[in-house]
Amino acid sequence: MRRRRTTRDDETAEINLTPMLDVVFIMLIFFIVTTSFIKESGVEIARPESSSATARPDARVMVAITPQGAVWVDGEPVDVHRVGGKVAGLIGDDGAVVIQADRNATTGLLIEVMDRLRQAGVDNLAVAATRGGP
Repeated sequence: MRRRRTTRDDETAEINLTPMLDVVFIMLIFFIVTTSFIKESGVEIARPESSSATARPDARVMVAITPQGAVWVDGEPVDVHRVGGKVAGLIGDDGAVVIQADRNATTGLLIEVMDRLRQAGVDNLAVAATRGGP
């Protein structure tokens, strides 16, 4: 008697994708959880140049001051008198704020924005500049 050897093509050609999908899903969750979210100012600013400018990787919120005197936070214009409360609500306790003042903006408005932020309890402030100059 002769035995017939039969192979099932269905069983050998099947690839199980479940482990690969599990790994991709876990990586997606990891990158979402570890992403740092920064609230951008919403406008383009021509920053002044500084030879001693350094990067601030801990910045959570960007506040922009335009040459026309408008203050922007999180993509929308904000009244100067309300900028402190708006920013304090966005950063929490441990975040840093970077003020991006245009090179043609008035210094008085920059100082007023800084004062409003400090009155709202924001102590970690920096003014943005472009690295360059002499």
